[in-house]
Amino acid sequence: MAVELKLQAISDEMEYGTIARWLKAEGDSVTAGEVVVEVEAEKVTNELEAPVTGVLERIVAAEGDEIRVGATIAVFVENG
Repeated sequence: MAVELKLQAISDEMEYGTIARWLKAEGDSVTAGEVVVEVEAEKVTNELEAPVTGVLERIVAAEGDEIRVGATIAVFVENG
C-alpha cells in the first residue's frame, strides 16, 4: 500500500518549508520512525520520519524546493 509523507508545520505560522537534504534515496528501504529528510523553515531545521516500514518509492520534492505545508513530498510502499 502506498503511503504519502506530507510536509508538517513546525509552528502555527509556518506556511512553507524548503527541502534541505534527503537522507534516503528512491528505492531505499526504511523503517517507520527513521529520519528520511531534513526541512528548513523559519531558520530551524526539522527532521521528518518515514511513516511506515517499507521502501521509499518516489521523491516528489527535490532538495532546494520550497513546499507548502500539507503538500506531499514523498511516497512510500509499506511492507506486507
